[in-house]
Amino acid sequence: MVGVGFRSHCGGRMAVWQWLRCFSGPRLQRIHRSPDQTRPDGRSSRRGFNYQPRGLEKHTDNILGWASTVWSLSYYSSPLLLCYLYRKGYICSSKLVPVSQYLGTILICLLGVACLRGWGRWKNPEYLQFISILEENKRNHSPENKRKLRCFTFDFPHWPQDFSWREVSSPKLTKAGVSLLKPEPKLRGTADSILYSVRTLPCHIIGYLVAHTFGRRMLYPGSVGLLQKAMKPMLMQGQAKLIEEYDGQRNKLVACDGNEIDTMFVDRRRDGGHNGKTLVICCEGNAGFYEVGCMNTPLDAGYSVLGWNHPGFGDSTGVPFPQNEANAMDVVIQFAVHKLGFQLNDIIVYAWSIGGFTATWAVMSYPEIQSLVLDASFDDLLPLALKVMPESWRPLVQYTVRRYVNLNNAEQLLKYQGPVLLIRRSRDEIITTGGPEDIMSNRGNDLLLKLLQSRYPKIMTDEGIRVVKQWLGASNQLEEASVYSGYEVDDGWCVSVLQSYQADRDVLFPWSVGEDMTQEGRRQLALFLARKYMRNFESTHCTPLPASEFHSPWKL
Repeated sequence: MVGVGFRSHCGGRMAVWQWLRCFSGPRLQRIHRSPDQTRPDGRSSRRGFNYQPRGLEKHTDNILGWASTVWSLSYYSSPLLLCYLYRKGYICSSKLVPVSQYLGTILICLLGVACLRGWGRWKNPEYLQFISILEENKRNHSPENKRKLRCFTFDFPHWPQDFSWREVSSPKLTKAGVSLLKPEPKLRGTADSILYSVRTLPCHIIGYLVAHTFGRRMLYPGSVGLLQKAMKPMLMQGQAKLIEEYDGQRNKLVACDGNEIDTMFVDRRRDGGHNGKTLVICCEGNAGFYEVGCMNTPLDAGYSVLGWNHPGFGDSTGVPFPQNEANAMDVVIQFAVHKLGFQLNDIIVYAWSIGGFTATWAVMSYPEIQSLVLDASFDDLLPLALKVMPESWRPLVQYTVRRYVNLNNAEQLLKYQGPVLLIRRSRDEIITTGGPEDIMSNRGNDLLLKLLQSRYPKIMTDEGIRVVKQWLGASNQLEEASVYSGYEVDDGWCVSVLQSYQADRDVLFPWSVGEDMTQEGRRQLALFLARKYMRNFESTHCTPLPASEFHSPWKL
């Protein structure tokens, strides 16, 4: 009898412990079939299914979800709400006591609802299996336990850490994080500097408020919670496709600022193809997520691919200011090298739109990276910001951009010595300062001109710049070919001239090739280099880039 009572007591304690784990556990979203399971035809398949909570768990989860939504709305509207209550005379002890009692009662009811949800989860064998695997993974983060955990998609804050910047020493770190290029300060005397600071103090305060409120959300709409909530079903579907069809591996990386970065890695090295040995790290746009973003382009081309979400996007934490963005990019590269086993010269960085900032930072900071592909990107944020803001705001916009969101892509790109490919969208409506029909106002043109002028200053004289601009003004392939053939460019001769210069000197950029050359020769080289460094894609800004348009950059 004593033995039976002891076993019953232990069983009761075990049941209570399981219920507590279910009570505090994460929301389970999807269950993926294990990679070990195969279909009748012998092919591996990870086709899974969305987790279906039972009646009690489903209803209590809905109640807690609504409560969370009401709390979020109350939090963001609290300044207006407090002003209203103050004017109505509700902020006084006689009014606050009953309100606090009502709130206390609501909290107790919500706690009871959470307890019932835990009970519903405890009665579901699928959730019990998941929570047991999660707890075991926290105790022992072995490869086998990690493989089992990857069969589930659940709330990311509960996902165990897979890699941290602390695991490797990084000499690039400062107190705030990795190093960024800063605008050069204007030299002033001590008295002038104090007077200037006092006069510009209101502008500094307003600039800070603009950058940290609507400015950041305008620049990175993907960080807005409402947009993410609306896109949640699409993001879950995209993530399931990467895991189940491409055997993608989800990982949590911790950057030096404490932000948790959600990543997805697809390994093609075992497939035997040449491209699979190269890793493409993808940097998404300002409303892009790896689940539905530019990852698919290199995937379809057969590369190994590592995608990641900006801080504040999807399940990544933080906010997407330049410093946080660079910190995130740094830990992604460290993860690729130290955990995934790729060498820097086996990595291509591919960026779309605003992702060009982190991509150019990466190649500037890690110059051994094989190459860089920038799709629909720009040289500098400031001209684009001035385009959408009132002219009277110009001083404020200039200060705010340079101080808080200085996306200086061209400045960072010019520090890199490796191969670069720029892809320009011929009908781009986002990074033009004119309109989609004004192809010469596309800021990708400025990025190309700055790169060529930096690397080949003797070729890119006034005449060289003129003919390149003429080529850039072509709106389709037929016009491009007409400009190119009009100057009778001899590709073979251009290659031989550049190879001869490289063989004789083998120097870093800038090159002095073209110094003792005729005007005609410099024109030919300028057009030849422009066509090698930039490819035109006839589309709008947001059209996904086909795999057929994704190429490794030209290398002499």
